[in-house]
Amino acid sequence: MKSFVGNTIEICIATRDHKHTIEGILRFGIGPWKTYTFNPENTTNQTYRGKPSPFTMKVCFAQTQNIAYEIIQPISGPNIFDEFLDKHGEGVHHIAFDCNGIPWEERVAGFKERGFQVAQSGSWEGKCHFAYLDSEDATTTCFETILFEEGGRIL
Repeated sequence: MKSFVGNTIEICIATRDHKHTIEGILRFGIGPWKTYTFNPENTTNQTYRGKPSPFTMKVCFAQTQNIAYEIIQPISGPNIFDEFLDKHGEGVHHIAFDCNGIPWEERVAGFKERGFQVAQSGSWEGKCHFAYLDSEDATTTCFETILFEEGGRIL
């Protein structure tokens, strides 16, 4: 079977305290970190479980040679990160993949055809589109797909 998923570009940790998690990861030499607040003012098309739903979260990034590391701390609104933290505690939440050259709408439809619904999504500053897939039951983890528009790299 030809791979649909694309290139691995990110590993994300869900936490209740992004500053504490960054301090620990810095000890491994991963950093520097950039911290953003994703909220309804800068993140449009926010959805949760198929319905429009505003959320706010701290989102932190560090880039190594081959992969980005992300830390997410949920702040408000229904979200899959609080679900994960309540069920599993802090830890690796998802692996993210690029769009593998596939247009965004076709990419999301391709996951749905494979049985993976979008659990949460949004568009940060109109340049970074993200969709977290409801894939934990099938794969034991959440997968995310990301499309960066021209000039939309966060790091």
